[in-house]
Amino acid sequence: MNYNHTSVLLKESIDGLNIKKDGIYVDATLGGGGHTCEILKRAIDGKVIGIDQDDYAIDRARERLKEFDNFTAVNSNFKNIDKVLNELNIDKIDGIIFDLGVSSFQLDIPERGFSYNNDMPLDMRMDKSQTTTARHIVNGYDEEELTRILKDYGEENWAARIAKFIVQEREIEFIETTGQLVSIIKKAIPKQVRQEGSHPAKRTFQAIRIEVNKELEILETTIKSAVDRLKHKGRICVITFHSLEDRIIKNTYVNLNKDCICPPEFPQCICDHRRKLKIITKKPIVASDEELNENRRARSAKLRIGERV
Repeated sequence: MNYNHTSVLLKESIDGLNIKKDGIYVDATLGGGGHTCEILKRAIDGKVIGIDQDDYAIDRARERLKEFDNFTAVNSNFKNIDKVLNELNIDKIDGIIFDLGVSSFQLDIPERGFSYNNDMPLDMRMDKSQTTTARHIVNGYDEEELTRILKDYGEENWAARIAKFIVQEREIEFIETTGQLVSIIKKAIPKQVRQEGSHPAKRTFQAIRIEVNKELEILETTIKSAVDRLKHKGRICVITFHSLEDRIIKNTYVNLNKDCICPPEFPQCICDHRRKLKIITKKPIVASDEELNENRRARSAKLRIGERV
């Protein structure tokens, strides 16, 4: 089956990388390969490494980009950026891009369990070799833990009520499928609220996906590792789709832009922290009206660009 994926903020992010013809670039979230393909067209004498923890994404990208002999695909999590580059005998790079969204083909394959529009087993794993799935979280977390992730990762106003209903329902029957979970969410959210805005299960599914894949826990340390790998004037571009993700990127950039991160009450600096990053985008770049008309999945995307100093 052919699944299409349209990369968001494609021109803005590729322009933001300031690509050199002979540069070395990393696409840390290879996905459908859209950003990588555009980098390859500009870095014609360089090298591009694409990383993805989803083996299906790796296979698709290798097939799509088979005409380029300067492309290397690596099946790994982007948190392993240092290990990946060391194994390829690469010290420094000219640029790196992170697109933190879920690829369309992952949403569009019902069996992956990411979508609330199909009744499939609760899964939501980006890395299919990991053991924890959405099923384990929905049936294993206590009410307080469920409330926390729905509130923090989904920004769900009805987090406590949905968590309570999940716990009640699973005492009667194990929750095995996305359809069961959607049904419980609809019971928990009042009818009048359900009829307003987006799908009532959207925020809960987003929260559980983030928890399954530990998407936020590794973000700050990974961005710092990536910046350490950049050459002087090398660029980092990060596209986020969630306010918590964007806040982490913004704050990480701000800290990397400082010469000292000691508390203000300290009489002198003891941190030895030195400025590593110049912030190129004071405010995040968002999708144009034209892109939004063509790709609604771009509506929450924000791009932040930094440059190694």
